Amino acid sequence: MLQGFKDFILRGNVIELAVGVVIGAAFTAVVTAFSDNIINPLLAAIGGVDYSGLGFFVREGNDATFVDFGALITAIINFLLIAAVIYFLLVAPMNKLDEAQKRRKGIDPEEPTPTETELLTEIRDLLANQNPINANKPLN
Repeated sequence: MLQGFKDFILRGNVIELAVGVVIGAAFTAVVTAFSDNIINPLLAAIGGVDYSGLGFFVREGNDATFVDFGALITAIINFLLIAAVIYFLLVAPMNKLDEAQKRRKGIDPEEPTPTETELLTEIRDLLANQNPINANKPLN
């Protein structure tokens, strides 16, 4: 049981995922600081001199009823910035590296990978050719 857990933890995907989570958390702090100190003041300036920025009160005088569109816009900008940086700094280089490794192995990266059905059909045909007794029988 412990060997299975060890194999799972040492598998490449788990380690890559852990690195991605740590990098994502660190980068989130950078994007949050950018949003709090640059985006939010700009949105507040667009919304007027009131501290609330882009939003309105459903019931005047009750701070709990404030609908804050500025916070929503900031969250969307945060998401897009984080997604763009992760894509351009992690995903795109990994795809290029994978493509280079395939070329080095002699695999055409543009060639579509065969589907599971195509592979199973090829295996079936190879097995049928190895057994000439059953080669004339129809396959179900």
